[in-house]
Amino acid sequence: MRRCCQGVGLPCLFKGVGMAGAPPPRFLLVFDFDETIVDENSDDSVARGRALPEPLRQSPAGASYNEHMRRVLACLGEQGVRPADLRAVYESIPLSPGMAELFQFLSKHRELFELVLISDANTFGIEAKLRAAGVRSLFRKVFSNPAGVDRRGFLTLGPYHSHKCPACPPNMCKGKILGEYLAERAREDAEFRRVFYVGDGANDFCPSGTLTAADVAFPRKGYPLHRLIQESREKQPGAFRAAVVPWESAAEVARYLQELLRDKC
Repeated sequence: MRRCCQGVGLPCLFKGVGMAGAPPPRFLLVFDFDETIVDENSDDSVARGRALPEPLRQSPAGASYNEHMRRVLACLGEQGVRPADLRAVYESIPLSPGMAELFQFLSKHRELFELVLISDANTFGIEAKLRAAGVRSLFRKVFSNPAGVDRRGFLTLGPYHSHKCPACPPNMCKGKILGEYLAERAREDAEFRRVFYVGDGANDFCPSGTLTAADVAFPRKGYPLHRLIQESREKQPGAFRAAVVPWESAAEVARYLQELLRDKC
């Protein structure tokens, strides 16, 4: 799989574009969900205003957050909260500032950008929100914790996978997911000239750290991913290889990508 950019001495991204039979260059754009695509933590959104018992009101210290949310959803089911109620909550979560503009840009350039979503939320909520926002078709794949409805009519939650990464929660290593996806696409002869990663959380640091010098990390400004990247650069200059473009509005990401296409590099 090639990653190329004139700035690192590799072929121009747009070399050969327009030639008969030559496919256009493609970029992989990876999104987080909570506090990236949407402007809230969706787990907090579904629990807000609910009469949860004290042990479930706070995130567990040092325990599995995935297991914690499994218990929260079971408790909500016992209170009579049904999947349709939860779907309505997910659908109403606002998009982050500028995200609609970014999606509009990407919709106009579908032939150039392949989109995937990697999130530690759940498939039920993510699918509901993407469809409500009219952007589900933009994403080739959604990787998240599986969620479904059991025989009681309760929304259930499971872990995504197991892994051996010491830096990530036990149910999901986003770096592993991204690596496996790139390997899968390489076997399918897909070429990505650059990888872009848009995220906010601490669990986005692992996949961002796998990016190359030709790639770009877009951390949400002032959020944990942004701070972790800054700390990494201070402690180990050069260890974090990707370019870093913080954002407050996703419209800034759209403008960066627009300039990329305009400059053809």
